[in-house]
Amino acid sequence: MPAFNALVEKLSPPPVPSVFAWGRAYDGSKGPLIDLSQAVPGYPAHPDMLRLLGETASSAAFTGYGPIEGEMSLRQAYAEHVSDVYARVEAENIHITSGCNQAFVCAAMTVAGPGQTVLMIEPFYFNHETTLAMMGVKTRFVPCRAENGFLPDLVDLEKAITGDVRALALVSPNNPTGAIYPPSLLEAIFKLCRERGIWLILDETYRDFMPEAGKAPHGLLGLDGWDETLIGLYSFSKSFCIPGHRLGAITAGAKVIEQIAKIMDNLQICAPRAAQAAVAEALPLLGGWREENRQEIGRRAEALKAVMQAVPEWKIGAIGAYFAFVRHPFHGVGSAEVAEKLAKQAGIISIPGAYFGESQQDYLRCAFANADVATIGRLEERLKNFSLS
Repeated sequence: MPAFNALVEKLSPPPVPSVFAWGRAYDGSKGPLIDLSQAVPGYPAHPDMLRLLGETASSAAFTGYGPIEGEMSLRQAYAEHVSDVYARVEAENIHITSGCNQAFVCAAMTVAGPGQTVLMIEPFYFNHETTLAMMGVKTRFVPCRAENGFLPDLVDLEKAITGDVRALALVSPNNPTGAIYPPSLLEAIFKLCRERGIWLILDETYRDFMPEAGKAPHGLLGLDGWDETLIGLYSFSKSFCIPGHRLGAITAGAKVIEQIAKIMDNLQICAPRAAQAAVAEALPLLGGWREENRQEIGRRAEALKAVMQAVPEWKIGAIGAYFAFVRHPFHGVGSAEVAEKLAKQAGIISIPGAYFGESQQDYLRCAFANADVATIGRLEERLKNFSLS
């Protein structure tokens, strides 16, 4: 057999299917399986969203190729949305992609090539790390400490920016920890990147689930030269409960969008057109519904905090818009072993911390947004009665 691409072959298999396999081995003795693994909305899409998807999917108007940068209707609608949340941007600053993972692929390819370096923090989002590895781009990690709420330290970041670094990739609200980066920290990081001549790739997939309504997550788009430093990423999947339709967006300078279009033309030509047309209408239509979902996610976060107070040997390291990074009580035992037994014996699926960095063995990522308040409440008894024996 001919050889495989060594950059791909050396990667571990996708982590989520292995976690699901542990859940399938659960015998149901503690009650229904509780899925806190993959970050998917734990409630259905709005009926109007489904109606719009049905109408656009059955329209001949969207069966052909569309603009590489995305449907102008969605680019304009999303530019207006971004302008309302942050500061004024135009449709030329928006590129629509097939999901936020593809948005990261496009952004990374635009600014870094084989042998160059993208700086990341640890814990890191594993798909970002594997994407760079497949591209032959080096990664360097700056550790985030639990005692600092898993927020990056500006001094550590500055030390890590050497001549080979082309970009810093961040996720806020963070995946896996849930940590929400304060606006002042993001501004300081942006200014550091601008001073050092590197790009800041900021993934804000979970920004619609911030604890406070109507508050801008940062003011970076209002800063001078933002378009020469910042590349913002976003996902429509979580806010509209349509992850299967794969729709994301990039906000960047017009020159960046021009480069991304070259990449997108070779990756996919254009993002799914019917979904774009549907979301362009849904974006202004479903604002109230999205706000209700933000509040619901907040209630789920509070429910998880209450559970953890009742089982103090399990400790929340950080919690935010979608995730909690939970320290398990079995120090010295690998996180994969703990997660596997927790799934098989207690019927709770979570992601091992080590999947987000080898030094995270004491943690599990819990996607609490997947489960309603009542389901989260059932965790208390299961965790109290769980042991590794």
